[in-house]
Amino acid sequence: MILKHRTKPDELILLELLDKRSELSSKDLQYFSNLKKGYEGELLFDILTEQLHSECLLLNDLLLEVNNTIFQIDNLNLINGKIHFYEVKNYEGDYYYESNKLFKKPKQEVSNPLLQLSRSETLLNQLLRSHGCHLPIEASVIFINPSFTLYQAPLNLPVIFPTQIKNHMKTLDANPVKINEKQKKIADLLMSLHITKSPFTKIPSYHYEQIREGITCEECDSFSVVVEGRICKCEACGHKELVADAVIRSVKEFMILFPEQKITTNAIYEWCKIVQSKERIRNILSKNFNMVGVRQWAYFI
Repeated sequence: MILKHRTKPDELILLELLDKRSELSSKDLQYFSNLKKGYEGELLFDILTEQLHSECLLLNDLLLEVNNTIFQIDNLNLINGKIHFYEVKNYEGDYYYESNKLFKKPKQEVSNPLLQLSRSETLLNQLLRSHGCHLPIEASVIFINPSFTLYQAPLNLPVIFPTQIKNHMKTLDANPVKINEKQKKIADLLMSLHITKSPFTKIPSYHYEQIREGITCEECDSFSVVVEGRICKCEACGHKELVADAVIRSVKEFMILFPEQKITTNAIYEWCKIVQSKERIRNILSKNFNMVGVRQWAYFI
């Protein structure tokens, strides 16, 4: 049973919009790429855990705090009388392990997920003990990408390699044990302690003048969109969308990018660019949002 589904991080959503509508620096592009790749890897592992036949409680993407220290758990599974939690990595290519460090060949040191795993395991233990909860914990790093290879890995590392994932899932299903009240209590506790707003976001600063206006294609993200009657048509890929739907989608992007700005007819008319009627914009906003104020002071929420 999935108690907590994974949702796309707000940080990733915002970076996707900035990448589409502005020029990210090479550093920000690399960070965005890593964040996106990591999220894709987590989704792949979610699919596998959701296919387990044994009775279990799944909590994805937990952000917790103990002793003024915040830590994250990619995937936590209460199953067979244990807590299994995983640090999921979507690394690809050839790596090697040396002196407790992880390197990408030929010799590029990368963040060692085993250190993060050990820290998270310690903090999770502290958190559970502080609430009077005790349950065996088994922590592992999952390398989800099939093209990942690690050389010189000691046999005792708490690591599950791509070729071992299938057998690991079979092992979890081999001796099913029913979920008891103790496990339900722990799951409820972790859900209640989850922090919804991450303090670790790294969003580059930006201003309205740096952001490209216009309605983009729902399918290919192109700005080659034209209005034909009630339809928005992409001249790049041919995709069609109702003008009203395209405007509402664009309004939502505007709200994410500029949460402090009011949603007014004039603002959205300028933002959408290609809809040549303020009256049409006003009608769409009126049907889909609540209007506050009157005349030139009116805005939508």
